Amino acid sequence: MAEKQKLGQILVAMEAVNEEEVHRALVHAKKNQLRIGEALIELGFTTEKMVTRALCRQMGLPFVDLEKGRIPASAVEALPADVVREHRIVPVKKAAGHVIVALDDPERIFLLDDLRFKLDLDMRPALATPAGVRKALATWWSFTGEEPEEKPEAAVASGGELAEDDAPVIRLVDSMIREAVRTRASDIHVEPLVDRVRVRYRIDGHCREVQSIPKALQGPVLSRLKIMSRMDMAERRRPQDGRIGMEVDGREIDFRVSALPAWHGESLVLRILDRERGLVTLRELGFHASDHARFEKLIRRPNGIFLVTGPTGSGKTTSLYAALRELNRPDVKIITAENPVEYNLMGVNQCNVRAEIGLTFARILRSMLRQAPDIILVGEIRDLETAEIAIQAALTGHLVFSTLHTNDAPSAITRLVDMGVKRFLVSTAVMAVMAQRLVRVLCDECKEPYVPEPAELRAAGITPEQLEGRTIYRAVGCPACQGIGYRGRTGIFELFEMDSTLRDLTFRGASTLEIREQARISGGLVTLLEDGVRKVFDGKTTLDEVLAATVAEDQAVTL
Repeated sequence: MAEKQKLGQILVAMEAVNEEEVHRALVHAKKNQLRIGEALIELGFTTEKMVTRALCRQMGLPFVDLEKGRIPASAVEALPADVVREHRIVPVKKAAGHVIVALDDPERIFLLDDLRFKLDLDMRPALATPAGVRKALATWWSFTGEEPEEKPEAAVASGGELAEDDAPVIRLVDSMIREAVRTRASDIHVEPLVDRVRVRYRIDGHCREVQSIPKALQGPVLSRLKIMSRMDMAERRRPQDGRIGMEVDGREIDFRVSALPAWHGESLVLRILDRERGLVTLRELGFHASDHARFEKLIRRPNGIFLVTGPTGSGKTTSLYAALRELNRPDVKIITAENPVEYNLMGVNQCNVRAEIGLTFARILRSMLRQAPDIILVGEIRDLETAEIAIQAALTGHLVFSTLHTNDAPSAITRLVDMGVKRFLVSTAVMAVMAQRLVRVLCDECKEPYVPEPAELRAAGITPEQLEGRTIYRAVGCPACQGIGYRGRTGIFELFEMDSTLRDLTFRGASTLEIREQARISGGLVTLLEDGVRKVFDGKTTLDEVLAATVAEDQAVTL
């Protein structure tokens, strides 16, 4: 979905304020803990009504002017008076099968979910100014009670961030997000259950439940997250995507947000994209010294396709970004096609795939070839059209990086052929393939040596002779690693380079097994399992982690 404009931008487009006034309001809002709408009104730059109209544009909701006109009797009678007074909502129109209800704050739309269930009535939201809501309640429902001193839902005119002291729900969400960043989580999972809302962080690839939110706060919490990520508040039946940008401990953090309708309410996942920690160098990837030297040499080739394979979440994009950072120079033009763009690489032209408007990998790839790039990154080869264009780019003098979803490196060759790419093109264009997985790194503070059981050694293909004189460690757990025994992750890799023998096997339609055997002989292939065992011997990880990430082979490890 298209990213929604900020409130200040909408007001400028409406000619309600100018850029200078928005800038001054932002400074005033930050200094006084106000939202941008509140600041604009307090400084006298615009009116409550204009801010409300701008919010309607931002949220995709209709505007109702309750300070003018009359409310039809059918609408007044549509909801019980005690419900209207208690929740400060105004029914403004009764239509066939539903009632349009005006609120003074988009963050209060969650109230309608509960009322729909309690009253068995379809209610659709609209926005009105706080003054209009107060006037309507006083005129039609004789409600003149004073506003409560503490209002978790501030007036709609505020339009952005609430002051922390006035918003327990906002403090809760803010604390949840900041704590996730501080604990190095990669994802935040907010999952409504039958009696509560479960919050889990994915840390080093494993989910951990960290919080349980009362069911009564499900609506406010989800609404807050959807507003922050600029999603459609009224849409709860279809999946949505959004983005959040905020500063945590002095660092700019981006969050990619996904909302999925589930049985007990919308499930939200926030993918944490730390601009500083997400981008790593080649040395930080975890290559063995020999693989590191070969990788650096391969990525400096002038042309050909370099494929990285592995399942989702195995670090393929991180490896490719590290390669691009190494190659990024003023005299080199780099263009990428990604779905989505996760991190901004300074000096690199990055294109975001948008399939809903026809901007696919293949279409971007065709267009980028007219831009005369030196290096191309295609986020994923998933169909024949994209594969053929990438291969043609490699054959016409471009260096192409891309990913495939296969279990190991040799399978990438047969995967391209299965897609329909001609064998002679695959054998000519592909220069190297690398498969990778991520394993957790042992905590240096608490890891302890131990003697593995014979069954563990057999599963990893380790012989007694290889174990002689080496120390193997296991995870224990301490305060430094929060009792887990691991802290951080590293990669395990299998990398081979295409030579004349491998190209001939590919051209003749050899099986994956034949290609694997030849890659071990002439392509320099060290399997994922073997590389994992090397890291076990180095004291970086455990046998359990390596065996969980790889498929053990019925042979001894060659080191």
